Amino acid sequence: MNNFSFFDEIPEIKIVDVGASDIGGTQSYQKIIDDGFASLIGFEPNKQACKELNDNNKNSKCKFLPYFIGDGELATFHETNWVATGSLFAPNTRLLDKFQNLSELVTPKLKHQVKTIRLDDIPEIKKIDFLKMDIQGGELSALSNATNLLKSTLVIQTEVEFVELYKDQPLFSDIDKFLRSQGFQFHCFKGVSGRAFKPLICDNDINKMINQQLWSDAIYVKDWMSLESLNEEALITYAILANEVLNSPDLAHLVLQKIDNLKNSNFAVTFLNKLTSSPEK
Repeated sequence: MNNFSFFDEIPEIKIVDVGASDIGGTQSYQKIIDDGFASLIGFEPNKQACKELNDNNKNSKCKFLPYFIGDGELATFHETNWVATGSLFAPNTRLLDKFQNLSELVTPKLKHQVKTIRLDDIPEIKKIDFLKMDIQGGELSALSNATNLLKSTLVIQTEVEFVELYKDQPLFSDIDKFLRSQGFQFHCFKGVSGRAFKPLICDNDINKMINQQLWSDAIYVKDWMSLESLNEEALITYAILANEVLNSPDLAHLVLQKIDNLKNSNFAVTFLNKLTSSPEK
């Protein structure tokens, strides 16, 4: 956070992670949590996995809740042989079988009736700055039932699929259309994954794709053409998320310029100088 040492005060960044079972040092937001600049509410509906997250958590600003995030209605949860691939949508086994090492990881096991809860109805969440989602096809339902919270959300990282890995699931185009309607711009993909069609194997790696792309994490940011709608605190948070989480210093600089226009400050120039200056020997 040295690049933002020119701020007298940095607001606490509010992070929500829906589908948090993969929490760890590889998370894009982990550094700002470890450095004490953010708090986290994570959701992991598998009660054992959620308990382990809370038991292993040493940070008082992080907590995990065992909720199924959705539209607030009853739903069928399709349990699979691997906890990470369970979904509120049924696995599309006929499609998965065409690829190396997919149906083997998404094998139907049991069905459970569960009660979902809307993000907008969760009392522990007052505000979201950074929203991460990875719930195997359920992202659009969760997002469309969080429209009040999305008004203040600045950055979204959501898993998206390009083909129906789960039956009748929303695809990237559906999520893209919805988020653009809520005032977000697409920013980038964070890794694109796929598999080779059977029986071919690429470089002796059954998980390596040749050309068929299947899923990715898509990053959306609050529309940078409408920054005047954000107050100073939101703009500071936006700039920090852009640089520290998204590794997008150009976007951070754009946001800092907006703060300078409002305050007659020189944050953008100072930030640029820090980026381009040679490290001290």
